[in-house]
Amino acid sequence: MAPSSVPDVFDPRPYARGIPHAAYRQLRDTRPVAWQDEYEVLGWPAGPGFWAVTRHADVVRVLKDARTFSSRLGATQIRDPDPADLPFIRRMMLNQDPPEHGRLRKLVGRAFTPGRTGRFEERVRSRARGLLESALQDARRNSDGVLDLVTSVTDDYALLNLADLLGVPKSDRGLLLEWTERVIAYQDPDEQVMVVRGPDGRPVNPRSPAMLGEMFAYARELAAYKRRHPSDDIMTVLAHAADDDTRLTGPELEMFFFLLTVAGNDTVRSAAPGGFLELARNPEAQQHLPQLDLRTAVEELLRRHPPVLSFRRTVTTDTELAGQRLRAGEKIVVFHASANHDERVFTEPHHLDLVRDPNPHVSFGDGPHVCLGAHFARLQLRVLHEEALRAMPRPYRLAAPPRRLVSHFINGLKSLELEVA
Repeated sequence: MAPSSVPDVFDPRPYARGIPHAAYRQLRDTRPVAWQDEYEVLGWPAGPGFWAVTRHADVVRVLKDARTFSSRLGATQIRDPDPADLPFIRRMMLNQDPPEHGRLRKLVGRAFTPGRTGRFEERVRSRARGLLESALQDARRNSDGVLDLVTSVTDDYALLNLADLLGVPKSDRGLLLEWTERVIAYQDPDEQVMVVRGPDGRPVNPRSPAMLGEMFAYARELAAYKRRHPSDDIMTVLAHAADDDTRLTGPELEMFFFLLTVAGNDTVRSAAPGGFLELARNPEAQQHLPQLDLRTAVEELLRRHPPVLSFRRTVTTDTELAGQRLRAGEKIVVFHASANHDERVFTEPHHLDLVRDPNPHVSFGDGPHVCLGAHFARLQLRVLHEEALRAMPRPYRLAAPPRRLVSHFINGLKSLELEVA
């Protein structure tokens, strides 16, 4: 375990009670780059340990400086992958460094344009309206007037919007949810049905080649289908690249489908209920919301509830960060929620200020790996809040404490029960 004088922010179990803001603040104030022991937990084996980075300026430096802090060397999850899996894992854009990362990002960026995602706004709005109206009708039929926003609205909202953007047929959309939960919820004891165990009884890394064969086969089939039946979606654009300079290889296409299926779904799936949780805890802010610029308000909700809690890098050369010497090969992990609440950058960081401007949060990352789908995520969040303002009575309040995902990676909510009638 980490020494008692240094707060432990590695253990995923306490995150089920909420973001450990007190521990983050202690680290920011006393040990902004702090060593964390990586002990065995929840059946996952021990690792060599890592440096936790908690101040905003240091987090931004790590995210921007890909030459010193590599995504490729050990990939981007806290746990070290099996060395035999590393060549496979490095095919993913998320686990690459410049210049390779820039080439791949440029190719897929042609498909993921604001113009294309913007054309989905009316479909997104119709879906938000329909899901909210149905959930509210069900809640009003119940004697307690309670709806679970996660299970009745935001899970389906995120999944179906992503399926539209990718061009996944309606009959196959349940597969996206199954694959996402397998990768994202692997730390949560409630989700152990999704965990596959090897001959030694230990969990198999859900990002390993052995676990992704089904998803990759589907990506190949979908690309082949889009070549025969083109439409206005991302997989059509990627499948129809005309020459070697603009075409993804087969393995690159498979990895991009995996990245977008998981990251594209869970970003909104986590951020959307998180924003409503913040508003449910602040009835006065709810009442003011209709008079505010929702784009600005969404940025503050993202700051308070970032969808991703941490990302890992590997030090490439001996260096120094916040006065701490780092050696080549050591792991370094940035904590987004801590950076978003750094008093050195944000005035009253634990106050929900829906007109906060500027708001340099790092909820979508920074540097070369800033979230490729941030525009589409922001669109979905804004539209959902616009439709909620029309449909939901205010103020809505928490009917029960939220149930959170057991994870130090994804800031997920498994349920959010609201009193709406």
